[in-house]
Amino acid sequence: MRFSEKLRQKADHMFTSCYDHPFIQGIGKGHLEKEQLIHYVKQDYEYLNAMIQARAIGMAKCTTREDMEMFHTGIGFILNSEIHPHHNLCDQAGVGYDELQGYPLAPVAQHYAKHMLHTAYEGNLGDIIAATLPCPWIYLYVGERLVQEFAPEETHPFYGWISFYGKQEEPRMQEYLDKLDQMAETATEEELNRWEEHFIDGCQLEYMFFDMAYKVEDWPFAEGKQPERAEK
Repeated sequence: MRFSEKLRQKADHMFTSCYDHPFIQGIGKGHLEKEQLIHYVKQDYEYLNAMIQARAIGMAKCTTREDMEMFHTGIGFILNSEIHPHHNLCDQAGVGYDELQGYPLAPVAQHYAKHMLHTAYEGNLGDIIAATLPCPWIYLYVGERLVQEFAPEETHPFYGWISFYGKQEEPRMQEYLDKLDQMAETATEEELNRWEEHFIDGCQLEYMFFDMAYKVEDWPFAEGKQPERAEK
């Protein structure tokens, strides 16, 4: 069994839980609150900036142009293509995409971003791939299941989001899987354990990110808010 297959098998219950989360189910059923959509886009925009930076660090650590191209292509996809599902959610929320950029990261999103960036700065290519792999892999999984189980037509409110992630002709993270499997063949046991830990942490953070969006979770004092006080 390939190393990536072992990772996927170990995280299968996390992939399933992400699909079953009410945020993803809300996308499938075509109903999420405006505040949930706005919070998701705000946080995902900044999270993806961190993803770009982590992959850029990976590109700087490459020793072959083939590997450089892999990271370059991934960065270009985020910059030029992954804005489309954001626009779909913004249209449904009735807000402009430009209005939702430049906001501080909420606790979960900040933790996820720092997880990727710390791993990228401190680790090797295997570490970087493992830490940045959960996002595209889980989105591919939930997107494909949404297409299969809801069969949305173009009139569906979130057709753009679902079709973007669920109707990929070729999984966009396949090159990363192949590279990680190639590196795993000569990796030490310590490296393999470390890569697995990064991947599993990322899968858990993906679930927490959906939960954060659904509950509109933020810092207790964000924008002058006051935390709720328990009744005495």
